[in-house]
Amino acid sequence: MPTPIVAISACVKQIMAHQFHATNQRNLDAVAAHSGCFPIIMPSIGQRADPSALLDHISGLMLTGSPSNVHPDNYGDELAAPEITVDPQRDATTLPMIRAAVERGIPVFAICRGMQELNVALGGTLHQFVHLLPGKGDHRADRSKPPEQRGDLAHAVMLSGNGKLRQILGAESVMVNSLHAQAVAKPAPGLIVEATAEDGCIEGLSAPDAPGWVLGVQWHPEAVFKKDEPSRKLFEAFGVAVRDYASRQGQLAVAAE
Repeated sequence: MPTPIVAISACVKQIMAHQFHATNQRNLDAVAAHSGCFPIIMPSIGQRADPSALLDHISGLMLTGSPSNVHPDNYGDELAAPEITVDPQRDATTLPMIRAAVERGIPVFAICRGMQELNVALGGTLHQFVHLLPGKGDHRADRSKPPEQRGDLAHAVMLSGNGKLRQILGAESVMVNSLHAQAVAKPAPGLIVEATAEDGCIEGLSAPDAPGWVLGVQWHPEAVFKKDEPSRKLFEAFGVAVRDYASRQGQLAVAAE
């Protein structure tokens, strides 16, 4: 079987007078090293392209973290502060792509902003500033640390019994990093909570009744996969789902000939 292709979401970056579509090298490395798949970068071109044009050729979709946030217009809210960074072109690309991929049964792995996109795409809402909520901790990166240490493991998350995350990781709790200001408020219909932080912040989602493998995590496994076994297990599980989907699609294509 040919190596399955995983599309990875891209952020729009303004560099001098030009726009570039980019993802962190770690996203590509994690998929290439531990999923058995070939990663490609999905440009954020929004409504200029039909999602099916890409989905016909991939076997998995990975939604990455980002310094930007999902624009609250997409879940019926307004920007809570002018300094919130948004990426409308990414939103216009990923949100319809998620809905189409989930409907088709294409495996979806959503990380940090990606999990927030997954939730919003399917009808959920977000908190824009978790640290301002009563009883919630500060989940943002620790700016007192050097940049290379801000992705280190920071706090524990509790995994739901019999959930997808507990099945993959084989534990009741795991240590994760924390680099987000926003978080899931109301889970979308069809999504269930897979993990929570000690303060109750939602850290994981899945879609058990979807036709395919769907998992979101609020932390960044791609930042620590080289030294953290639970992070590697997530990419390995995603790879198994992607290869299984690709195999089934190949069998269907042969049967149709």
